[in-house]
Amino acid sequence: MTRALLSRVPERARPALALPAGFRLDRGRVHEACGPGRHVFAALAAGAAQQAGGGDVLWIAPEWERDRPNPQGLCRFADPGRLLFATPRREEDILWCAEEALRAGCLPLVVVECVTLPALTPVRRLQLAAEAGMAAPGPAPLGLLLTPGAGGTRGAETRWHMAPAHRPGAEGWLLERLRARRDPPARWQLGWGRGGLDAILHPRGT
Repeated sequence: MTRALLSRVPERARPALALPAGFRLDRGRVHEACGPGRHVFAALAAGAAQQAGGGDVLWIAPEWERDRPNPQGLCRFADPGRLLFATPRREEDILWCAEEALRAGCLPLVVVECVTLPALTPVRRLQLAAEAGMAAPGPAPLGLLLTPGAGGTRGAETRWHMAPAHRPGAEGWLLERLRARRDPPARWQLGWGRGGLDAILHPRGT
């Protein structure tokens, strides 16, 4: 009698954070956003986490980084009064701070501004910390790494690239899903509509 080597058990569905325009990020995991619009993507995620009733959002950036999120710019996407900022003095402390915050499970979102692309081992530690945070009594956490250039962090659950694509009289962005475990690459044009942020799917190759 022939038996299958592997059982086809469906993967357990994870709770997800619903972003505007229908995008979703799995909780209990660490994701990556790159490109010149990555801070806008993080602001969208922060606003979604706040609206979901998950509490405050932690934003980690190196102490020597002069550029800081502008509250007046953030208020279109999220409540700046519910953002907590941590500014480690050493680069190695940035990911350590993120790991501890995810493991505690008391924050729905931890945004991490990376100076360089994190190595695979620290990212795996972040993934384990986010998994551990799911068992805490607080909100289910997720991590979002903001990486320089075109990104490319190994071990991230998904990778998103966002860039400004403004038109005369209208703000807009081009959002690309470069990598995801369960979804194919895709790109969207984002813009403000009467009901909020709208997304138009671009055919592949355009």
